[in-house]
Amino acid sequence: MKKNEKQSVEINEVPNIDYRGWKVMPFIVGNETFEKLGTTGTLSNLLVYLTTIFNLSSIEATNIVNIFNGSASLATLLGAFLSDTYFGRYKTLGFSTFASFLGLLVIQLTAWIKKMHPAECGNEKTTCTQPSTGQMAFLLLGFGFLIIGAAGIRPCNLAFGADQFNPNTDSGKKGINSFFNWYFFTYTFAQMVSLSLIVYVQSDVSWALGLGIPAALMLFSCIVYFLGSKYYVKVKATGSPVTSIVQVISVAIKKRKLNLQEDEFSLVSLFSYISPHSINCKLPRTTQFRFLDKAAIITREDNINPDGSASDPWNLCSIQQVEEVKCLIRVLPVWVSGILYFVAIVQQSTMLVFQALQSDRTFFNTDFKIPAASFTIFTMLSLTIWLPIYDRIIVPTIRRVTRKEGGITLLQRMGIGMFISILCMLVSGVVEWKRRTMAITSPKGFEPRKGAISSMSAMWLIPQLILAGFSDAFTLVGQVEFYYKQFPENMRSLAGSLFFCGLALSSYLSSLLISIIHRSTDKSANGNWLPQDLNKGRLDYFYYMICIMEVVNLGYFVLCSRWYRYKGEDGNGGSGTELDQVTKQHETKINGV
Repeated sequence: MKKNEKQSVEINEVPNIDYRGWKVMPFIVGNETFEKLGTTGTLSNLLVYLTTIFNLSSIEATNIVNIFNGSASLATLLGAFLSDTYFGRYKTLGFSTFASFLGLLVIQLTAWIKKMHPAECGNEKTTCTQPSTGQMAFLLLGFGFLIIGAAGIRPCNLAFGADQFNPNTDSGKKGINSFFNWYFFTYTFAQMVSLSLIVYVQSDVSWALGLGIPAALMLFSCIVYFLGSKYYVKVKATGSPVTSIVQVISVAIKKRKLNLQEDEFSLVSLFSYISPHSINCKLPRTTQFRFLDKAAIITREDNINPDGSASDPWNLCSIQQVEEVKCLIRVLPVWVSGILYFVAIVQQSTMLVFQALQSDRTFFNTDFKIPAASFTIFTMLSLTIWLPIYDRIIVPTIRRVTRKEGGITLLQRMGIGMFISILCMLVSGVVEWKRRTMAITSPKGFEPRKGAISSMSAMWLIPQLILAGFSDAFTLVGQVEFYYKQFPENMRSLAGSLFFCGLALSSYLSSLLISIIHRSTDKSANGNWLPQDLNKGRLDYFYYMICIMEVVNLGYFVLCSRWYRYKGEDGNGGSGTELDQVTKQHETKINGV
């Protein structure tokens, strides 16, 4: 096939793949940009929408948002499975993008059609009516479509973009490395536009118009994505790697009574077959989790096909399969630390909104008030500014000293972000203490005034948001790249879903913590930490509690990092490049007939 032929390329269909790399990025990044403009434009202001238009309490709204975010992230497991097993990333992304459009359209209709939301409260909050069952059901229908959209988009979009680069060339490898940083750059740029312009339209102009713009942008995202259909490299769905994982564990349990000779660290008695259709690079045998090696022990009952494969893969697995499962198991302890890390970051988009609502949001000496949900733009701004500096200046400078491809290791990068998250929580607690003190101060002393707006400028919330942005630039981006590089090639959709499952559990954990603290402190001597009126609560205590959690989590992460062995390292910590690091990528594995 000639390079100038304008047709899609499917892995397993032709021997020579025309990787177009950055040439197709306008379609992929454009789709992602407009998708984020749409979804972020709606979800970032969802707390305000639920409390002001649907008349829900702050705790109810926060829990709904956390549960929705968790469900959307957890659904990525199903999306990754369907993508790998049946549809491939290209079809999954197309279907999910359209589902997201339907979700945003439904939510827009809840604002546009008066019968789809409760009547306005007026000046007296006591007259507020709760949404009816039908109104909540219609709203949840929109959430359902968004969850379907997230299930396919989140685990596939990064991997689909990386599929467009040739992993066997230096330019392709550099392209993949830069793609992650620039992907998050455009991602955060789109979020900044949403958090400023779109949120302003929603809060100060019209909810119907403000929610209609994201729906229109999402429709445009669908169009941009399908315009590039003829140019993409499309990796075929070759079957879920979950099957191979289950086979290894099942066979290892069956053969648990067999013994591996202690002085035999070779593949002589182990099944070393590698399928010619495998897209995974060959992995060296490692000493960690040696009990799984028993799945590859060849016994008299095991039969080998003429092509060298096992006649029954549920009785005999290859050592390559075993090492791929080990890659997954090694990542899991690191993944757990990410769950606890994101609990701190979640607060900067949920509880912070309520802080901003009870702070002075006037822009300098003007009459303009910054929408409460727009303050999270400063997290995106710091992330957007830092990533190009890090990618183009910091990494090359450090690389000259450390001789490492990324300047520092991925685990070191993640650890730096976790340390910054501790500082973020400390600053958050101090700022909230100051905000509350200024709100309840009166000539007669410190008597909390119900719903009082603090005289503290909401601009004092910016430092903690900047720290959250820097933290994400290290940990969030580093974690995504870590999963992509440390998982076997056929598990990259699973890697994406695992990342978002971590976000899901973070949202659920955050919601659980809020509910527990709200109920356990409700009748305490010091009062409820998280009441409807923050001036009567102690949100700063809640932040300090999370700060302590993050300190413990950082210690746990350091232990995990010292134990971890990167993919491709042999049992002695070597790279295994002489015998085992032969990259057998998908030059002949493109979506075939």
